[in-house]
Amino acid sequence: MSERTLQVSLKQIVLSPGQQLVMTDVTWQMYERILEEFGEKRSARINYSQGLLEIMVPLPEHEVSKVIIGDLIKALLEELNLEFWSLASTTFKNKVMQQGLEPDDCFYIEHEAAIRGKKRLDLTVDPPPDLAVEIDLTSRTRLDNYEKLGVKELWRFDGEVLEISVLQEGKYQRSHQSFHFPMLAIAEIIPQYLERSKVEGRNQTMKAFRAWVKQETHESLE
Repeated sequence: MSERTLQVSLKQIVLSPGQQLVMTDVTWQMYERILEEFGEKRSARINYSQGLLEIMVPLPEHEVSKVIIGDLIKALLEELNLEFWSLASTTFKNKVMQQGLEPDDCFYIEHEAAIRGKKRLDLTVDPPPDLAVEIDLTSRTRLDNYEKLGVKELWRFDGEVLEISVLQEGKYQRSHQSFHFPMLAIAEIIPQYLERSKVEGRNQTMKAFRAWVKQETHESLE
């Protein structure tokens, strides 16, 4: 595929919300060019893994789940008095590993101090996010991207079930507990409060969630 052909193809790509385009045999240089052509202010998410490139446009309900789950995580970290840095859907890429991804949300927790204040990250020297969140309403996330970049914990929500995967010896293992919040029933509670937000509203739900965290953590210390 020539550079000229690539430019024409990008201008012709039209994806509706929920649609996905997968391209094979994409070089790293082509991936970089595609990111440049689409720009940072775009609705599409672009992931890359060793020649395989995926372009996806989220559904509206995808965005609602992403925002509320992200807000719940922030509230949880604040109530636990843990410093964190949220980089949302930042593009993370490593040319050496031939991996690039854009999570729905991501958090630096134990490595927060290492990236605090940085405007640009280089995963050849900087650590990857400690926790990433994917809302999988239209397609399943490819775990290879996250495994190879070394993201310690990945949450995937399919609209009903929150699946937690924890990196162990370079491979993700399904877990009933969160690595970062082992004292809390995260897999059950997060979907419950997401549903509550659709009935009670965002602010009321956050207040109730914070109260629950305080109660649970207080009891665990007794």
